[in-house]
Order: sequence, then structure tokens, then C-alpha cells
Amino acid sequence: MADNQTSLARTFLAGLWQENPVLRLILGMCPTLAVTTSVQAALTMGASVIFVLIGSNLVVSLMRNLLKPHLRILMFTLTIAAFVTVADLFLKAYQPAMSAKLGPYIPLIIVNCIIICRAEACASKNGLLVSLADAVGMGLGFTGALAVLALVRELLATGQIVFEFGQKVTLVSLPDVPLFRMAGMAMPVGAFLTLGLMLGLVKMVTGKRS
Repeated sequence: MADNQTSLARTFLAGLWQENPVLRLILGMCPTLAVTTSVQAALTMGASVIFVLIGSNLVVSLMRNLLKPHLRILMFTLTIAAFVTVADLFLKAYQPAMSAKLGPYIPLIIVNCIIICRAEACASKNGLLVSLADAVGMGLGFTGALAVLALVRELLATGQIVFEFGQKVTLVSLPDVPLFRMAGMAMPVGAFLTLGLMLGLVKMVTGKRS
């Protein structure tokens, strides 16, 4: 029992840091660069990926003994597409403004390398609990990386962190001085620059430990 709990904890924690999909495996770069102009958008994308990861991992785990080598990618894709459709329709119904802001990036979760990678590497080879732990860990690791990236970009681009659920709520506001107004951070160059600095920092930290 203790060994199982240790294995589950190790699987969960791997997604947060050791195998973080953005910072260590460099997967899912398209949404990472595209939707991190605001923290709210990043968290919405992260929550959608967590939902799809959990759903697809559990279903793939349940049918793992029925998978055929030449059909497995097709089955993965159909399973993932079903959960992505649910997430997309949910956002359109309850968060139409955010759905419009994220545009095609929610439907594109279907071909997100993170989802397919976890289905192939973990869910198709393990039981429900391990697959669930893997999905939650990877999903939170992905969401955390997006949130940090978006936090830096939104603060430097606008000087504030704003959430909008019917009405705008300003969570953080920096002094109104030019130092905190870098318009380039809201552009693609800001995404590449911030992500590059984050990856460099991760490399420095992990390099010192190795």
C-alpha cells in the first residue's frame, strides 16, 4: 500500500517539475506562446487542458487492453476530441468572451502534444489511479508554467492583472511609470523572450543540482 502511494505521489510530482511539460519537456508551445497575454486566459487554457487530460487519460486507461497498435493513435485522438468538444462548448455557453479571446486554441487541444504524449506514455500502460495522478500532475504543471509566463507578460505590458467575470476586477496594479509599461510583452516577441528567460532560469537551477 505504501509503495503504491509513493508511486502515485512520484507520478504526480513529476508533472509539476521533473517532467514539467513546458519547462522540461518543451511540449505544448503553441498555446504557451499564444494565450499567455493575460493570466485569466492562461488559467482558462490550463483548466481546459486539465479537464481534457483527466478525461482522456481515464478513458484510455480503461480501454488499454483493447488497443491495437495500428489504431491506438486514432483512438487517442477520438477520445481527446470528445473531451475537447465538451470543454469548448462549455466555454462558449458560460464564458463566451473568454471563448472568443482564446479563439481556435481550445479546439487545437485535440492535437496538443501533451495530451497525446500522456495517453501514449502513461494511460495506455497503467491503471486508473496512476493515469489520474499523471493527468493532474501534468495538467497543474502546464497550468503553473502558463500562469507564471502570463503573470510576467501581463504585468509588464499593462501594469496590472485583471480578471473579468461579468465585470472587471483588478487584482494587482503597479505604479503608473514607464518602467512597467512594455507594450512588446503583449506581442509575440514578449512571449518568446519571457519563455526563453524562464527556460534559461530552469536550466541554471537544474544544472546546479546535477
